[in-house]
Amino acid sequence: MSKEASRSRVEKLRQAIRHHEYKYYVDNDPEVSDYEFDQLMTELRKIEEEHPELVTADSPTQRVGEQPVEGFPSAMHRWPMTSLDNAYSFEELEAFHQRVLKGIGKDNVEYVAELKIDGSSVSIIYENGKLSRGVTRGDGTRGDIVTANIRTIRSVPLTLPDRFASAYLEVRGEVYLSRKKFAEINEAQEMAGQEPFANPRNAAAGSLRLKDPRLAANRKLDTFIYGLMAEGKPPARDHWAVLDLLKEMGFKVNPCKQLCRTVQDVEDFCREWEEKRDGLDYEIDGVVVKVNDFGLREELGATSKFPRWAIAVKFQPKQATTQIRDIKVQVGRTGALTPVAVMEPVLLAGTTITHATLHNEDEIRRKDIRIGDFVLIEKGGDVIPKVVKVIEGRRGTDLRTFQMPKECPVCGARVVRVEGEAVARCPNLACPAKVRESILHFAGRKAMNIEGLGEKLVDQLLEKKMLTDYASIYDLMEEELIELERFGQKSSENLLTQIANTRQRRLDQQLYALGIRYVGEHVAKLLADHYHTIDAIAGASAEELQGVPGIGQRIAESVVEFFSVPQNSDLVQRLKQQGLFAAPQRPRGSKAEARLAGKTFVITGTLEAYSRDQAKARIEELGGKVTSSVSKKTDYLVCGENPGSKLDNARKQGVKILDEKAFEKLLTS
Repeated sequence: MSKEASRSRVEKLRQAIRHHEYKYYVDNDPEVSDYEFDQLMTELRKIEEEHPELVTADSPTQRVGEQPVEGFPSAMHRWPMTSLDNAYSFEELEAFHQRVLKGIGKDNVEYVAELKIDGSSVSIIYENGKLSRGVTRGDGTRGDIVTANIRTIRSVPLTLPDRFASAYLEVRGEVYLSRKKFAEINEAQEMAGQEPFANPRNAAAGSLRLKDPRLAANRKLDTFIYGLMAEGKPPARDHWAVLDLLKEMGFKVNPCKQLCRTVQDVEDFCREWEEKRDGLDYEIDGVVVKVNDFGLREELGATSKFPRWAIAVKFQPKQATTQIRDIKVQVGRTGALTPVAVMEPVLLAGTTITHATLHNEDEIRRKDIRIGDFVLIEKGGDVIPKVVKVIEGRRGTDLRTFQMPKECPVCGARVVRVEGEAVARCPNLACPAKVRESILHFAGRKAMNIEGLGEKLVDQLLEKKMLTDYASIYDLMEEELIELERFGQKSSENLLTQIANTRQRRLDQQLYALGIRYVGEHVAKLLADHYHTIDAIAGASAEELQGVPGIGQRIAESVVEFFSVPQNSDLVQRLKQQGLFAAPQRPRGSKAEARLAGKTFVITGTLEAYSRDQAKARIEELGGKVTSSVSKKTDYLVCGENPGSKLDNARKQGVKILDEKAFEKLLTS
């Protein structure tokens, strides 16, 4: 290919990649499969390698191309990044509203209400249409320059459309982490022996200040942009128009927003999202309320600390104060002994809380937690409550110091604690607590998803010696099950059907279900995609396992150790005899695995073999897309038991309807 032909092809590839990045990361409406997108990137990289003179700073290949930096220089903000005053009640919101009305001399005003993202504020500057600098909020007047890490965020365009390519333009927004990614990062922090992040905001801020942008890229940061600054004439007459303009420019704007004609509309919006906050994939801690009209903002001005035209309405915190009555020790599936605080019941985030994890003995010592202390507890999303700190001002004299037991509280085996690790463990493979927890993990929603095999039933089966380990699940028989308390023929048939369906689970799900230490969902996918079969994974050496991207020494050694234990090898062989681990797992993103590319699915009702999340994940692995509502663009409605109104909508619009059998056939054909 000639140089001119290469130049032309490079421009076409860059335009296509930018378009698909926008559709995927901003619109959440991909038009091509991951495999097809990767092919475009691969071709672009190849041409740029052959013609390095064609490489430009705004090329999609340069998002994660910079080397680690030694430190972060700082920069002054052209316009200060001020904080917002807070309102902790609707009475305080009403007082703000009255101050606004008085300041503008009117009896009503429009507001824009937006979700307050629990992230890290940034300023992103474009010069002549190209991203030139990214700066943290810092102290509001000066922040750290983190351009290399901002460039790794796929929802941030590296170039703007030509019609917006002014000499200087600045956007502002929040960099945040999804709940799922935040949990993965904290899991990795703990595995590395490092302190986990306290909340997604701290994790996002820490990720922005990583010295190696390649590490920042792995964090999968995301943005919501809400502000636009430009020299000279304002870009629009009001904030609502700016949000539309930002989206037109290619930025990701939070769709959960409302133009409020009255302060009552603002209150209704706040109430709605305080109730719905846990349904979001990211954390929010309130609603930001802004006067819509820029002219009125000018009239209102600012105090020395806050603008008078905006306020943050904070939600009730997911924290509460209670007293520790006792500290018990639980034994997990890996034998880990976890101290758990038994507390005075307290209402937190709509749930009565009586227990909170204390993590390990070192954590108790570090926070100086004693039995009888009053403590502040916290709950985020569906995370188990934890003790944030002791309220020393309420500390009495009748306190007891906790001592970690020297023997397992369940089986009596002597507890061991490996040097350098914070967790004490029961080494007994036959410990009843370990067996129970391993069975529950195996049957859990994210593993084999055996609906109905919960704690109460597992306890019954263990007590009657019908279960000895998770491989014995496949030996359960209907005539035995129907003899159980509150367990009839229909329940027995349903459970056995659920168990039979596990034979169709992917290799990574089956591998995760084994409960290998350090092998979570993500690591299981990495191993399954690389080795394809359980035998290949079991036969790999620690050195070979470390050759898999994302697999470190600790994980590799744990995998080798698991398969070297005869009891574990026997478990795997028994599972294989029951039909598990039969089909090799093809690499995700291969052409064979992208056969649903371009197809849009909606799921309704309850499926027997899949949870809603699992069905969605399976469709997406094959290149398809799952949306929440039926439209003319929907190709298939997957219909389980007790479907909702989506079934009627699908019939009206002529959408093809798949029952579970047809859905399974489509996935496996």
